[in-house]
Amino acid sequence: MPEKESSIILLYYKKMDKKKILIVSKGFYPEITPRSFRATELAKELSRQGHDVTVLTISRDYNYDELHSIYKNLRIKFIDPLVFPAIGTSSDRHMGLLKRGIRRTLLLLFEYPAIELMFMVARALRKESGYDLLISIAVPYPVHWGVAKARNSDHPITKMWIADCGDPYMGCKTDSFNKLFYFAYIEKWFCRKADYITIPLEAARKGYYEEFQNKIRIIPQGISFDQTSISKEIKNEVPTFAYAGGFITGIRDPGKLLNHLASVAKPFKFIIYTNAADMLRPYAEQLKGKLEVRKYIPRKEVLNVLATMDFLVNFDNNTNVQSPSKLIDYALVQRPVLNITADFNPTIIDEFLNGNYNHQLIIPDMTQYNIQNVAGKFLDLLP
Repeated sequence: MPEKESSIILLYYKKMDKKKILIVSKGFYPEITPRSFRATELAKELSRQGHDVTVLTISRDYNYDELHSIYKNLRIKFIDPLVFPAIGTSSDRHMGLLKRGIRRTLLLLFEYPAIELMFMVARALRKESGYDLLISIAVPYPVHWGVAKARNSDHPITKMWIADCGDPYMGCKTDSFNKLFYFAYIEKWFCRKADYITIPLEAARKGYYEEFQNKIRIIPQGISFDQTSISKEIKNEVPTFAYAGGFITGIRDPGKLLNHLASVAKPFKFIIYTNAADMLRPYAEQLKGKLEVRKYIPRKEVLNVLATMDFLVNFDNNTNVQSPSKLIDYALVQRPVLNITADFNPTIIDEFLNGNYNHQLIIPDMTQYNIQNVAGKFLDLLP
């Protein structure tokens, strides 16, 4: 047998070798967050490929029987219930400011309330062993910290640990406050213990310490390409566009766009899917029915809605260290994308409202986001 042909066959059997894989993530289906999508899509695809996949996640009031019936090799285990209470909001202005201050202070000092996950994950992992691969998914970062706390030479849990990071921690550029210095020791501690650190884009490398650059691999967000049916014809009576996601004051901030839209006389409809409706309430009166705010819905449903839009809106992070994962969904539904950056240009907005998409954001090479390719990149890291 020729040497080249033999190598191809050996590579094929390596890929088909059944692995025992553990995914540790706070977010998982049916939660609607980028990290939930990451964990869910990976778990489903790796199971579909024939690997034994266990997901360790927080307990939630949901029946997973249907998911188990489709993905026979998928098991879901739950960590102990979380007990640290979140600091809520208040309709009273002064009490609201006080609670916001307490919430921010506890977050800055202790990574509260997510810090609890470090201990819950570590406790749950004491019962787990014999895996070929463990993938922990952040944010929140205490998920990684819990794995680092549990894994040692006496109890390795797995042959290989990959710490998957959606956004940098100490190197985060989208928060109003920098992390306090002592969290650098914790970040370096878990990075030393992880075998690999995976990040979604090359530009994000600068958000991580130089001493761990050799462990970093680029694996983008993944999605199943059969989740939506693309609308070939768009038949909206008025220009209709949408945004799906959260906001960050001063960074992913809708204020400038909404203020400009309030000055536009022509009819249009702007649909926003978000959990930050309070932030948009002041603009509702200005836009006089042209703004429609909706709660989050399952990903497949929102994709089918987005596919019917004339165009979609993205609020740029204004940093190349972090990129919104929603851009993958936007590209999947093949609609033009209006990218709102710090250099706000109302002329381009008017162009979009008039059907001119010459300045649309271009998202290259969609095949890299196919979940089959993404899952393969994780498996390729195995020896």
